[in-house]
Amino acid sequence: MESNRSRLFLILSAVFAFLAVAFGAFGSHSLKAILEPNMLAVFETGVRYQMYHALALLFIGWACQQFPQASFHIAGWLFAVGIVLFSGSLYALTLSGVRWLGAITPLGGVCFLAGWGTVAWQAFKQR
Repeated sequence: MESNRSRLFLILSAVFAFLAVAFGAFGSHSLKAILEPNMLAVFETGVRYQMYHALALLFIGWACQQFPQASFHIAGWLFAVGIVLFSGSLYALTLSGVRWLGAITPLGGVCFLAGWGTVAWQAFKQR
């Protein structure tokens, strides 16, 4: 079971990191000409946080293998949902111009915070 979780988080990490690189290139080459600088910065924030948390998922995949008794998978799901909500809402906001989508972004931020809190708690319990 833990090996399946570990594998899933490694796959999610690779997919999210791949997409972050692709979105970053898209933003830097294609969107630079059509977005205002402040909206381009919002898009880049989404890319940056997506990459940070894709790398966090890589760590979660490793942690699930090393500490099968711990619940690191909860943090992994929080990071994955956080990427979709936080980065996804920023991408949608900048590409559509629909401002209310920005209201979704803090939910993703809360998922990131809860994920890091879960990592800290699980690591603390391992001592």
